[in-house]
Amino acid sequence: MGYVGNHGVATLNKYKYSGVDNSLVAKYILQPFWARCVVLFPLWMPPNMITLMGFLFLLLSAVLGYIYSPHLDTAPPRWVHLAHGLLLFLYQTFDAVDGKQARRTNSSSPLGELFDHGCDALACAFESLAFGSTAMCGRATFWFWVIAAIPFYCATWEHFFTNTLILPIVNGPTEGLMLIYVCHFLTFILGAEWWAQDFRKSIPLLSWVPYLPEVPLYGVVLVLMIAFAVLPTVGSNISNVHKVVQARKGSMLMALAMLFPFGVLLIGVLVWSYLSPSDIMGNQPHLLIVGTGFAFGFLVGRMILAHLCDEPKGLKTGMCMSLLILPLAIANALTARLNDGVPIVDELLVLLVYCLFTVGLYLHFATSVIQEITHALGICCFRITRKEA
Repeated sequence: MGYVGNHGVATLNKYKYSGVDNSLVAKYILQPFWARCVVLFPLWMPPNMITLMGFLFLLLSAVLGYIYSPHLDTAPPRWVHLAHGLLLFLYQTFDAVDGKQARRTNSSSPLGELFDHGCDALACAFESLAFGSTAMCGRATFWFWVIAAIPFYCATWEHFFTNTLILPIVNGPTEGLMLIYVCHFLTFILGAEWWAQDFRKSIPLLSWVPYLPEVPLYGVVLVLMIAFAVLPTVGSNISNVHKVVQARKGSMLMALAMLFPFGVLLIGVLVWSYLSPSDIMGNQPHLLIVGTGFAFGFLVGRMILAHLCDEPKGLKTGMCMSLLILPLAIANALTARLNDGVPIVDELLVLLVYCLFTVGLYLHFATSVIQEITHALGICCFRITRKEA
């Protein structure tokens, strides 16, 4: 088998998902709500269909953002913000209910975990685009994708080593998404300009802050999220992996090597954007984030599959396939420095090729793995299959 392999098939048959959500909001408010929601879905509906429906809500949200704010720097109609908030709320609900539906119908499988987290990885890109249109972030939208992608990748990496996905007492899938859709609803009331103006005007209580130049509110939010959410979470991920590696007398260097493809992806895109003669980050944020988001989805999917199939720890060279276009894109941007600002190949065309390549690579990976796992386990992706006693 291409992606799974014979050893992977044997491991898949024994794999059991393990996850802990320590969020008090989830435990006392959202979990009871989701438990009531799951009974609204018929017993014949497969969990993966619920997952896909939830993902399509975010895809629709990103499309709305593109239609009404192509460069993410103009204010869309206010109803769009309301739609963004409702669609994100539905995504969170469907993303939580799919697991409950799997247990309710006795149809849990490793494929469900891969399908669920694969959609979640892509959701980082599409929700970043939706929030970018709400907060008029423009080129800074890419950085909102970065602060969503880094904790997601590191949590997946930690799960690979600890075999348990542990969500802290305050986490992205619960409080993080709630905060974002509250921001969408708030923008529906206050207007998108509230985010783009100087933070001291947006929040009069902070008007006393001296010495700083004009900083848009979304810039302050970005810095606060990095300081109080991303850095502590990543620090916890690294600490937990280090404890496991030490206990198993393994190599921390080999463990860190699994972060290498993601680091190259981030650095490569940032270098390309810096050298870009046409400012791809500002003028084509949707194409850049979608292309990079699907490359990220491929990296996450390969790591999850490696975990499901109990592959050896260390760098997965196959993950680097998603990076193949970046050296060519950077080299093309560099040619503009030698040719009066005009690259050899038009950057819009390069960006389109980048998107088509990463989307195609991800879809090939996803469809191949779904086919291999369903064949190996004797199940269907979008149909509940009775398990033999």
